Amino acid sequence: MKFKLFAMVVGLALFSFNAAGQSSSAPAATSQPQAAPKPPQEASAQVPAPKPDDVKSIDSILAALYNVISGPAGERDWNRFRSLFLPGATLTSAGKDRDGNIRVRPRTVEGYVTGAGGYFSQHGFFESPIVSRVQTFGNVAQVFCSYESRSAAGEAPFARGINSIQLAHDGKRWWVVSILWDEERPDNPLPKEFAVKSGSK
Repeated sequence: MKFKLFAMVVGLALFSFNAAGQSSSAPAATSQPQAAPKPPQEASAQVPAPKPDDVKSIDSILAALYNVISGPAGERDWNRFRSLFLPGATLTSAGKDRDGNIRVRPRTVEGYVTGAGGYFSQHGFFESPIVSRVQTFGNVAQVFCSYESRSAAGEAPFARGINSIQLAHDGKRWWVVSILWDEERPDNPLPKEFAVKSGSK
């Protein structure tokens, strides 16, 4: 979206008059022309260029999101990751810590890159969707997607949960606006309709 900012400079002149009727005026305040602030950059100019196939549809951007964070221990393609998110996007975990306290922890995209990047560099991590429910209205979409996390492809998952993913279309491509997730726990099991892929036994 484009926003235009306008700056207006108003010069004020102060006048004083003496008792004898003679008037003297203070020098008028000098109006310094100010350059108008530059309009904000287009969102696409603030992130690395995406792979066109990654952002052409809801299905493709969700596939790219899971694909880019998954892999054996080592670096991820963080520029590809950044290219999926609208500037200002958030990634927020909402769950319980080891002491049973509920923690809601929002992160910026860069905060996630820093935190997860250190872990991924030392540990394999593979996350894949189980069941996705997509709702759309106009240029916005909401996806409720259960997931499984593994340390290696083919292993039993060490964690499951649900990602709530908000998306927007700008007329050219899809963007991830936010991701909010919680993990499965004994007191917070996945609902049956999100626990097993359709057609699985």
